[in-house]
Amino acid sequence: MKVAQKLYCGGVFTYQAGDEITGNGNLLVLGFGGKDVLVEQDIYAALRHSYPTANIVLCSTSGEIYDDTVLDDTVTIVIAEFEDTIVKTISLNISDLPDSFEAGKALFNGLNSDGLSYVMVISDGGLVNGSELVRGIEYVNTDNIPVTGGLAGDGDKFNYTVVGCNQQPQKGNIAAVGFYGSSLKVGHASLGGWEIFGPEKVVTRSVSNRLYEIDGKSALDLYKQYLGKYADELPGSALLFPLYVRPAGTENSVVRTILSIDNNEQSMVFAGDIPEGSYVRFMKANFDKLIDAATQAATTALTQFPAKPKLALLISCVGRKLILGKRIDEEIEAVKEIFGEGTLLSGFYSYGEISPLNTNAKCELHNQTMTITTFSEELNYNAKP
Repeated sequence: MKVAQKLYCGGVFTYQAGDEITGNGNLLVLGFGGKDVLVEQDIYAALRHSYPTANIVLCSTSGEIYDDTVLDDTVTIVIAEFEDTIVKTISLNISDLPDSFEAGKALFNGLNSDGLSYVMVISDGGLVNGSELVRGIEYVNTDNIPVTGGLAGDGDKFNYTVVGCNQQPQKGNIAAVGFYGSSLKVGHASLGGWEIFGPEKVVTRSVSNRLYEIDGKSALDLYKQYLGKYADELPGSALLFPLYVRPAGTENSVVRTILSIDNNEQSMVFAGDIPEGSYVRFMKANFDKLIDAATQAATTALTQFPAKPKLALLISCVGRKLILGKRIDEEIEAVKEIFGEGTLLSGFYSYGEISPLNTNAKCELHNQTMTITTFSEELNYNAKP
């Protein structure tokens, strides 16, 4: 496996690091960039010209990760050349499916054939219900194939996002990449680092990602009570106080970001479903713990490999970027310190992260996490033909 990366900045491709790409293997090109850059400048055509045989996946972001730096209004590009791993892609537009659950089923079924060892999903982050997308994938993922990825971003605007798979990026697209063969080694980890406070409470009324009542009381009133002085700064302050959600009957939990509030309906809208009957607790930001969680995620992903991976794909949440502010580079630098030289870092800030909580678990939609997926090929040259 060979990996290289380059950066599109100020109208030109600058910098290049990593291996020399020969073009003799199976090529996958990933590009994560500012929406205006992807929409107004034909990055796809330029990449297609440079890599005519590659599968190319692009998405808009809320910030681009290039090595140990976080950038805006650029495109960070990673080129992976696999020697023994087959790469296939599938894409669809959410407007052509009944709902996000059916989209997830269709995507996975379109890739599910002999030798499938891992699936990467890059989805529209505005029109797609990420929770339902993941639920659809896992509904048909009977062999427990690892699935990771994320939802495209749009800075802090939350207007619309774009994704492209072997085409110019557009609204509503979902791309999935299937990897086939036993040589590919993939690791993953996803951690948040938020402080939990207050007792568990039960969701007594919700519809999809809209929360109305907790313990039979107005969820919004209760939330404002916990926020105290920060309640006057809603909805902006909501990024500082996401929700811990534990579905009934399990000890596994996810973090959910609040996207908006509706004072008339007394409801809160989240970037992921909040099922009735689940248990919730409030959370608050701790800068040092957020960065420590990025370190721990990198350590967890790294320890799944006997050797250092060639590529680490980082997908972190826009909420973390807005909270950490000028300190945002610190969480990427913390990851870089764990992997060291020899592992290329690339990725983006998203509207949602997709990853299992641990090895052999089903993938889930997360918010406010640092999610890391690592890649290497280990070829067995002594294997019999």
